[in-house]
Amino acid sequence: MADEQTTAAPAPQAQTEEAARRKGKLRHKPSRRMNTNHEKASKEPVEAATAMSAVKRFDGTKFDQAVDVVFNLGIDTKHADQLVRGSVSLPKGIGKTKRVIAFCTTEHEADAKAAGAIEAGGEELVSKIEKGWFEFDVAVASPDMMRVISKLGRTLGPKGLMPSPKAGTVTKDVVDAVKEYSAGKVEYRADKGGNVHATIGKMSFAEGDLLANFEHLLKTIEGAKPAAVKGTYIKSISVSGTMTPGIRIKYSEGE
Repeated sequence: MADEQTTAAPAPQAQTEEAARRKGKLRHKPSRRMNTNHEKASKEPVEAATAMSAVKRFDGTKFDQAVDVVFNLGIDTKHADQLVRGSVSLPKGIGKTKRVIAFCTTEHEADAKAAGAIEAGGEELVSKIEKGWFEFDVAVASPDMMRVISKLGRTLGPKGLMPSPKAGTVTKDVVDAVKEYSAGKVEYRADKGGNVHATIGKMSFAEGDLLANFEHLLKTIEGAKPAAVKGTYIKSISVSGTMTPGIRIKYSEGE
């Protein structure tokens, strides 16, 4: 009788670790950089200028991290009249260009591409996207093209790429919109939790430039307060790098 082949069972510890990985409970040990940055992070809210200075003092990475701001808003996104969404051009830019496409009539295709659009057109562009092409960051459209691209709602909507009048991506001046978004115009939109995430620059930016962009964005968010919102609108604000802890910024409505 031939010997039966047997396979050694994994050690108990290996089995436990594998089970933990599958459940998502086993995490890598924090790096020295992460531990150092968490020690540097302020536990209390600080002035905006101090926050911009502090975020730049964190131990960096080999790449130029983005600097992001998160606004936690006192809105109920289940109600359409409390949605916060729009776009804004920051005074110091964000240090990044965006891939923009333009849905427009044939007569404007050449101008849109000259302004920076990587693709421009109507039915052919719609067909290209329906076949699975999504190599772009922003889509802009002229009002008369909404009828043509309406079929893309279920495809682009969940990705946050569908042109919208509220976001400023549906406009009569498609060429100008292409220029602005290609240069890094910021689009913001509250998520289900009432949080608005937006990039205000790069770690390589001067503190003053980050502060100027933040203050401009703050005024924009304040101005976007829905009339239906009662009570505290901006509950908290924090700033962080792509791979740094967050720093809370002092804020009081009415100041």
